[in-house]
Amino acid sequence: MIRTALLAAVSLAVLSGPALAQSQADEARVLQILRRTPLIDGHNDLPWALRQGFGNDPYRVDLTTNLAATTRLHTDIPRMRAGGVGGQFWSVYVPASMEPVEAAKATFEQIDTVKRIVAAHPTVFEIATTADDIARIHKAGRIASLIGMEGGYSIDDSLGLLREFYDSGARYMTLTHSKTTTWADSATDAPKWGGLSPFGEQVVKEMNRLGMMVDLSHVSEDTMVDAIRVSTAPVIFSHSSARAVTAHPRNVPDAVLRMVPQNGGIVMVTFVPGFISEKVRAWGAGRAAEDSRLKSLNPGDPDAVKAGLAAWEAANPAPNATLEDVVAHIQHVRDVAGIDHVGLGGDFDGVGSLPVGVDGVDAYPRILAELMRRGWTEADIRKISGENLLRVMRGVEQAATARRGDRPNLAQLPNDGAPE
Repeated sequence: MIRTALLAAVSLAVLSGPALAQSQADEARVLQILRRTPLIDGHNDLPWALRQGFGNDPYRVDLTTNLAATTRLHTDIPRMRAGGVGGQFWSVYVPASMEPVEAAKATFEQIDTVKRIVAAHPTVFEIATTADDIARIHKAGRIASLIGMEGGYSIDDSLGLLREFYDSGARYMTLTHSKTTTWADSATDAPKWGGLSPFGEQVVKEMNRLGMMVDLSHVSEDTMVDAIRVSTAPVIFSHSSARAVTAHPRNVPDAVLRMVPQNGGIVMVTFVPGFISEKVRAWGAGRAAEDSRLKSLNPGDPDAVKAGLAAWEAANPAPNATLEDVVAHIQHVRDVAGIDHVGLGGDFDGVGSLPVGVDGVDAYPRILAELMRRGWTEADIRKISGENLLRVMRGVEQAATARRGDRPNLAQLPNDGAPE
């Protein structure tokens, strides 16, 4: 993180005279736009960072100060203000390694953390559950705070629990995380269902009935296709990028990008280095392969593995992702899916490193100013910043309103866990 920050400082130092003045003017213009249109980010892991590093207590870290120099956090109130953030989906992430019943408990605790962050700073944040809430809160000068669940294992195969999470404020659920669940295939695990199982389809339908957005980040391509087929409401990718630009399985392939307009959904481009830079992705794959090789050669000798990996890293320095990589993914999603179907989902505080020039939540004006320098209009910037997501949320809300008279879904996973 320190190396990335230093590189960012060097890159900014290169700008001088007219170039620096123009850059500052472009960013000021973006901030003017964001005063009228809320910038809504799809995914921020600050609640988990507080759980891991600060005893799950928002009072143990002073979010009213810029924490860039004193902590590893990417998020604080001054940088959110500098970044023009008007709405934030706080991720209530828990690891896929947890047993489902423990994951459900931890997810409720994470929801509590979000509400305690908001309660600790009531003049800055306010909980939002609808598109109209976001517009009202932004107009009042506060940051709309929304809740997004990351990982369908948290419902413990229970649609009743899904409903309770919705009632607690969760407005999207990522169907999987890093592992395939009992009803949906993950992008980074062995497939089991060929997408969604029949019970998984019932999960999507009940999310539609409730008005909870179906989030397809982390899921396999087959799961993406199945969910778009089943959903009667627009879907989201809360933090995913384009597979045609970086060949990571977490990214969205062009075939799915072309389906998104038909569904009315949105792909919110993420800033994770391994997902946006092919060089970083390839380096990570090479490191993982070397780690596996060393473990096979040195069973029971972790020190030898550690030393060998250090030697490999010394011989193969890690490359850096850049702001330009982020822009390339945004542009590709726009080119394939269209301007009405692209957004931003940084994944701040969910990653150990960030692209050069994107070192915290104050980076949005730099990204948007770069898009404007490449020909994006003010109307385009309004759409990617927040208008697209507000449209999606209203579409999800309208789909739920149309089913208001439907009874809650009582479907259950078969007891033997076999394919239905």
